[in-house]
This record gives sequence, C-alpha cells and structure tokens, in this order.
Amino acid sequence: MVAETSPTKGFIAGGFGGICVVLSGHPLDTIKVRLQTMPTPPPGQAPMYSGMLDCTKKMFLKEGIRGFYKGMGAPLMGIAPIFAVSFFGFNVGKAIQQKHPDDVLSYTQLFMAGMVAGVFSTSIMAPGERIKCLLQVQQSAATAKYTGPVDVVKQLFKEGGIRSIFKGTNATLLRDVPASAMYFMSYEWLQRILTPEGHSRTELSPLRTMFAGGMAGVFNWLVAIPPDVLKSRLQIAPHGTYPKGIRSVFKEMMAKEGIFALYKGVAPVMVRAFPANAACFMGYEVCMKFLNWVEKQVRVSL
Repeated sequence: MVAETSPTKGFIAGGFGGICVVLSGHPLDTIKVRLQTMPTPPPGQAPMYSGMLDCTKKMFLKEGIRGFYKGMGAPLMGIAPIFAVSFFGFNVGKAIQQKHPDDVLSYTQLFMAGMVAGVFSTSIMAPGERIKCLLQVQQSAATAKYTGPVDVVKQLFKEGGIRSIFKGTNATLLRDVPASAMYFMSYEWLQRILTPEGHSRTELSPLRTMFAGGMAGVFNWLVAIPPDVLKSRLQIAPHGTYPKGIRSVFKEMMAKEGIFALYKGVAPVMVRAFPANAACFMGYEVCMKFLNWVEKQVRVSL
C-alpha cells in the first residue's frame, strides 16, 4: 500500500501551502509588526497607533496599499522552503515514532512531531524573520534605511557579520517549537473529529479542511504571540541594544509596559491566523492529493 504522507511529499506540499500563507496573510502580518514595534510614547502623549484599525488607516493614508506588502519579498522567497522544511520535519517526527508508515499516532506523539517541525523550520526562519521585520517597520521611502531584502542582508553583514543576520534565532526557536507542536497536533485533532465515522480523511470537504487549518492557525498563535513580540523587538533593535538578547527585551518590556505588552498585535494576528492557515492547509492537502495521484499513476505504468 502507498503511504498517503511521507517526508518527501510533505516537503513539496508544505512549500505550496507556505506560498498560500504569504499571499493571503502578509498585509495583516505587517500591521502586527508595526503594532509590536512602535516606540513607547512619552508621558502624556498618545501612542503612534491606538490599535489595529488605526494602524490600518494611517498606513493606507500615508503609504497606500503597497505599504501593507512591504517586506513580502523575503517571506515569499523564503516561506516555501520554510513551510516545506516545517512539514518535512513534522513527517520526520511522525516517522521516527511509527513502526509502519500508516500507523495512527497519539496526540502526545503528534505534539512531539510538531516540536521537531519547529526545530527544523527555525534554521531558515530566523534570518527571514529578521529581514522581514526590518523592512516592515520602515514607514516611508524617503527615510528608509533599506531598499529591499538584499540590501538588508548586505548592511546587516557589514554591521555585525553573519551573527547579525541570524539575530533572534533563539527567540524564534522559543516561539516556533511549542507553537509548531500545537499547530500540527490541533490540525490532526480537528481532522479526526471532522471525519465522519467509516470515512477517510482524504474524503473531507474543502470547507472542513479549511476550518481545521484555520483553527490550527489560531491555536498556534495563542501559544506563539508572546515570544513573537519579544522576537520582533529584538530583531529590529540596533546592534548592541539588548546585550542579553531576549532576556533583556523581556526585562525592559516588563519594567516599562507591563505584561500586556506581550500581546501587542494580537488583533491582526488572530484576524490573519484563520484565513492564512486555512489557505495553507487547503494548499497542502490539494498538493498532497496531486502527489499521491502522480505516484499511483507512475506505479501503474511501471
């Protein structure tokens, strides 16, 4: 029997799903980063943005629709391999725990497989996140420090070498390992719940697949948002600002802004999470079905 999933097919389908994520979710991701990284206002002055709607309005009036797609080049070029590696890692994590390719894993085992995915993806996620965040916080072309992703890499390397490009890797790891575990486990859980008794998961309707994927994205970000705020602050900070990395960021945030600062940008994150990840898993499942079909046709022809 041909296994429905494998690390190789997961790599290809995950890459396609990642492209679907960027195209559907980048504008809200830009708003999230702007809210997370806006400067603390002096006493008695209003913040730069009062919330998601205010940020959206000001960005549109000042920068136009293109402002919402700033920094998309880096994730669009990088997201396919990132999601490909993430889904590959998840399938590797599953394969490690399976005696046979089609063994059904427990939710604890799925959670552990998701942790493997988080470790795999961080290796290429961290520099892409750093580039993306630095471009997203630029508010006008006249005052922009960077002209694009390649220019960011050149300047970062000149300032601090390869370590500067990978700044925030530990913070990204802190975010992605538990969040990926929740992401994949919750998707598998919802898929099982939504599959009618006596039927296969491959028979699920597109709407049910999208619902499971969208909710998996929500569960992912419920876990990820606090470390994501810390990561964004760290990655846009000038060289030497936080000598102890994420610990210095956390200490400063607690002293100046309090615990709720860890949830800045939560509104656009949650608005984005459902449609972006519904698109991701829909793209993943469609691509996986296509790959399985191709594999069967090849086997029949041999």
